[in-house]
Amino acid sequence: LLWTLIHSLAPWTSFQAVMTQESSLTVSPGGTFTLTCASSHCSGSVSTSNYPNWYQQTQGRAPHRVIYNTNNRPSGVPDRFSGSISGNKAALTITAAQPEDEADYYCSLYMGSNICTVI
Repeated sequence: LLWTLIHSLAPWTSFQAVMTQESSLTVSPGGTFTLTCASSHCSGSVSTSNYPNWYQQTQGRAPHRVIYNTNNRPSGVPDRFSGSISGNKAALTITAAQPEDEADYYCSLYMGSNICTVI
């Protein structure tokens, strides 16, 4: 059984950076997938100094953070969620995906005095 993780490509910024991530991804339960997030700000390169955060929003619920400061999990977030920097992008990897992981995922990056968010 396949299920789909949907991500709308809609930058929300307070300055002229353009942020991008995958628009959608289909994964089988038990599979592994990685989402990436990049910005046109600072030549498009993302590093740990951008303090990448990842948020999960399931149907009808408010977003909650699953990764903060590149690769830290808040209490209660399963260890199948991990964050990293991969190829100058922030990355969220979910291993052994579960049906309850079907959601919208958001990334945010600290860009000096600005914070960018991508849906």
